[in-house]
Amino acid sequence: MLEKWSHRADLAETAINDRHASRLWGIPRTNLAVVAWPPTSKEKVFIRWHYWWQAHYLDCLLDAYSRRSTNARRARIQETMRGIRWRNRNKLVHNRYYDDKAWLALALRRAAKLKKMKKPKQIDALEFNILSGIDGLTSVLPWRTGETFYNVPSNGPAAIMMARTGRLEQAMSIVDWILDNLINDDGLIMDGLRMRMHGPELVRDIHPYCQGVTIGACLEIALRLRERAGFEEEEVLAYEDAERVDDSMKYITAIRSIVQAVARKMATPQGVIDWDTGEGDGGLFKGILVRYLAEVAVRLPADSPTNRATKKVAAKLVLASADSVWNHRLEVDGLPIFATDWTDDARLPHNYGLGPKTLAETAGVIRIAERDLSVQLSGWMLIEAAARVQEYVEAES
Repeated sequence: MLEKWSHRADLAETAINDRHASRLWGIPRTNLAVVAWPPTSKEKVFIRWHYWWQAHYLDCLLDAYSRRSTNARRARIQETMRGIRWRNRNKLVHNRYYDDKAWLALALRRAAKLKKMKKPKQIDALEFNILSGIDGLTSVLPWRTGETFYNVPSNGPAAIMMARTGRLEQAMSIVDWILDNLINDDGLIMDGLRMRMHGPELVRDIHPYCQGVTIGACLEIALRLRERAGFEEEEVLAYEDAERVDDSMKYITAIRSIVQAVARKMATPQGVIDWDTGEGDGGLFKGILVRYLAEVAVRLPADSPTNRATKKVAAKLVLASADSVWNHRLEVDGLPIFATDWTDDARLPHNYGLGPKTLAETAGVIRIAERDLSVQLSGWMLIEAAARVQEYVEAES
């Protein structure tokens, strides 16, 4: 089974790199992902390039490298980090959106920890820029500079970054704010809170993205609290002892609750994530969710029956979704095109290769979501997550 998922992940990687990877403005030793396939002229020259989509492209490249390190993969990662920096005017902090910057900081920090990988330039400055954006009144990050909207998409990945870089108290403060203010009656995480003249106003929208980053942040905090208490990540403890002395229980309980809510409200009875995210930025939302479901399946301590049950649910959601997406793929030149709807067949982007586009497509009235890099990255993320989960399941069996 593991070989099957690793092979599929290799095909997903090849599909993205063959169709989307390109030098930045023809400059040697640079790489970025063109944001659509087939691309327009503006997309080919990176007038449109989407900073945070590139961060997730880099994360997927790192997934592949972590699964099997090769010189070619390492070179592409280095070239992509260089391409992102140069396209952003050689300053990674030139961006108003804290969610964008947090995603890139997470990917760069992962790269910095891999063997034989040079430390990414400007990573410390980028992390400091994010930390300095915390609002003095609310103690959380706004969505962007000059904004009075405080949302999970910015604060979730920032909290993961803080926990991974030793800023545990700041991470806990942010996640506590999310858990105290943004859980709806179904147990799902709402989008955020907007400050109005008359007071705070909840933005009740539900996105897979928000569930993913919240469980991801809770997991990083819980594991570091356990380390601080003297527990090893894989150590098996008596449930009663863990409940009594382990400060991580608040965050582990939140993980259990959110994973169960996702299974009830955002997935089919078979466990396939089924939530309309469409094209554009939304194309990445389900991929973000499964990335952190895989983290739960692999890294949540298996020290209680409830934790073990949660790990199994998370693994099922990842593997069932991956099976569905793979079975509904299209193939062009033997490489997959993934659907935006993980329960339905993928559509061929703009009838590519089958003749002229329709007038409606030419005019932009009809958009094929599968054309967007974001949608294809979500599919790749899912297949990499499945490979990781399957490896863990086989090792534990």
